[in-house]
Amino acid sequence: MFDPTGMILADKATRRHVLSARPDAPVLPEPLTKQRGEGVRRMAVAGLRRLADRLEPRGVKACASGS
Repeated sequence: MFDPTGMILADKATRRHVLSARPDAPVLPEPLTKQRGEGVRRMAVAGLRRLADRLEPRGVKACASGS
């Protein structure tokens, strides 16, 4: 025999889940993220630039002419 209470709770949970994607659904604010300092970002950019220069130097230019 099925448990009627479980069926009712499952139906309500399913409706709440499906209807939560509606445009008029309540919206929760995004949690604030901790911002890292600008220095950390600059150091990361400089390190990645150095790595990219080692892997593919910018000074090399390919000649596309047919001569």
